[in-house]
Amino acid sequence: MVDIEHPKKKAAGVPAVLSSFKFGFREMGPARTGKVFLKMNQDGGFDCPSCAWPDPDHKRKHAAEFCENGAKAVAWEATRKRVPREFFAEHSVEAMNEISEFELGKLGRITEPMLLRAGATNYEPVGWDEAFQVVARHLKALVDPNDAVFYTSGRTSNEAAFLYQLFVRAYGTNNLPDCSNMCHESSGTALSKVIGSGKGAVTLEMLEEAELIVVVGQNPGTNAPRMLSHLEIAKRNGGDIVSVNPLPEPGLMNFKNPQAARGWIGKGTKLADQHLQIRLGGDQALFLAIGHLLLQAEAADPGTVLDKSFIDSHTSGFELYAKHNTEIDWPAVEQATGLRRAEIEELTQRFIKSKATVICWAMGLTQHREAVATISEIVNVLLLQGNIGKPGAGPCPVRGHSNVQGDRSMGIWEKMPDVFLDKLDSEFSFTSPREHGIDAAETVKRLRDGAVRVFFGMGGNFASATPDTEVVHRGLRACDLTVHVSTKLNRSHTVIGREALILPTLGRTDHDHTAAGPQSVTVEDSQGAVHLSTGNLIPPGPEMKSEIGIICGLARAVVPEVGQIPWADFADDYSLIRQRIGRVADGYEDFEDRLRANGGGFLLAHAARDKREFKTSDARAQFTANDLTWLPTEPGRLLLQTMRSHDQFNTTIYGLQDRYRGVNGTREVVFVNPHDLAELGLEDGAYVDIVSEFQGVERRASNYRLVSYPTARGCVAAYYPETNVLMSADDVAKGSNTPVAKGLTVRLEPVSS
Repeated sequence: MVDIEHPKKKAAGVPAVLSSFKFGFREMGPARTGKVFLKMNQDGGFDCPSCAWPDPDHKRKHAAEFCENGAKAVAWEATRKRVPREFFAEHSVEAMNEISEFELGKLGRITEPMLLRAGATNYEPVGWDEAFQVVARHLKALVDPNDAVFYTSGRTSNEAAFLYQLFVRAYGTNNLPDCSNMCHESSGTALSKVIGSGKGAVTLEMLEEAELIVVVGQNPGTNAPRMLSHLEIAKRNGGDIVSVNPLPEPGLMNFKNPQAARGWIGKGTKLADQHLQIRLGGDQALFLAIGHLLLQAEAADPGTVLDKSFIDSHTSGFELYAKHNTEIDWPAVEQATGLRRAEIEELTQRFIKSKATVICWAMGLTQHREAVATISEIVNVLLLQGNIGKPGAGPCPVRGHSNVQGDRSMGIWEKMPDVFLDKLDSEFSFTSPREHGIDAAETVKRLRDGAVRVFFGMGGNFASATPDTEVVHRGLRACDLTVHVSTKLNRSHTVIGREALILPTLGRTDHDHTAAGPQSVTVEDSQGAVHLSTGNLIPPGPEMKSEIGIICGLARAVVPEVGQIPWADFADDYSLIRQRIGRVADGYEDFEDRLRANGGGFLLAHAARDKREFKTSDARAQFTANDLTWLPTEPGRLLLQTMRSHDQFNTTIYGLQDRYRGVNGTREVVFVNPHDLAELGLEDGAYVDIVSEFQGVERRASNYRLVSYPTARGCVAAYYPETNVLMSADDVAKGSNTPVAKGLTVRLEPVSS
């Protein structure tokens, strides 16, 4: 039953605790829930498979070092439910495709390899050797290795990611798209150019020391709930917090910390001192205006606002930036942002007052057309006051998936630099390809053109996660072979090629025991800390293999003679993989030794953060001059952002409830400002089709319920992946090629009764 309530004004607290354990008990039972929850994000335990938020050091860890959504992610994986082979015998692929994504995931863990043979209608169980030979047969038959694509999910461990890219390059291609292409690629593109590293330059401790934290385009209450605890610490240390978002998010309004008594019986903590309800696409204009006001304030009172010593010693391009930003079109800024000049001036005064500022952001910034320019503008503002490479300051992209940053460190990138590839070749005595591969958006275009013969997915749910859903589905069905390494069923297992394989893998919670004994893997969080992860549950089936075991088995079937690569040894002893990573991957030198010497974890070096050294083209942090850009709309048109509900993580749907936004029993809703509803002649509760418009092509998401909601004027929001059908693979962020999921031009067409 569909039920729409008023949105909440508080986050976490008792409801979050009850929801966590209710979900855990339902999927795992009480005893298993306790066993799993007490090991999550703990020393000697396993890393949460959902977001990449870092853990505090062992002295400050709470006994319950997890959040509601992390609890759901773990319970989803560690469920006692199994998908028996009888299910596949009774359900054709066509019948499986009629089952919703939500219901597919509820069926449980996959426990044995499943093969759909050419011409068959149903998957059937198959042995591992035959499964590997099926993949080998198809890959060896390709005339050009670039006709195969190898996708990676951010859940993949460092060790598995390193071996995966090694296998793919030994096969002969750099076609390694990954989920980062669709989320924080814009962050890496911008930061690499202007500070010399695509990674954030803020640690957990630095965040807590900040005098000002600006959270832009991010909803930590749902997407990284543990972040709220550390924002609360910063707040109690005297820091100011500002939220910039088209939607008011309850986590930043009032946080009831479930790890403290005040979160159970107190009023909670008001985190945001100021909320700027910005119009979609207006963030670049906002930070351009802040930079202008900071320059203006410095001119009025020289030596009191800017850090001239830092600018002179560590940056380049300041004069050009300052000249470019001397004048600003305030009416255009107000129109672009939807904000009053007074609001922007108030925020600028907070910057002037602060001696240590952190700016955090997530996909609310990175999935816009001008995302790279926007993030560069954020860095401009930080550089003006020397807010990088000192306590309590710096850029802080909050990455969404557990090891998406580690995957990139391990070589999961279609454009890895030659220095990495040279080390890889030297270490394993082969020649890896140098021609750049394709990213996620280019993969969609190749699928559209029918140019992909083999699609291999190491985790994830490519069929649902990508733009142009119908195009992607047609392209996948035209492949000769699709393969997915997975823990549970999802849409990608029903949208498949002429032959298809599902290869079941161990999850983070599962105990991994090889011939060499118990094994652990590692992950890298979004702030550059690396730590061990060790599962503690009996695997769901006797035939289960780890991702590492699957990759090594594939490599022995496909590229057994390439280089000097001890695949069998790697499958047994993961420490041998880490030794090789230490000789290839930047920052991971002496990997295994450092892990053991530091209790299973260490912080990666970051030149800009640690030493104010910038590995850019001129060895300085670079100011950039960007023209004001924004998203105008015609009458009757609105700007759409796609987003998660509180009951999901990426494409995984845990339930049909968005508790904080007051939506129950459905996901087919579109949130619209009440003034926009009135102006368009629409009523709350009515049904519409959402129609996107891009380069003369219309795309449609049908039968969505209107929900009157306090969004920014002219802006609407709806859940993904359902609304990915409205996105175009040709609509991408400039510079990063990230598919645009924020700022889509749409109209709302009433559904005829």
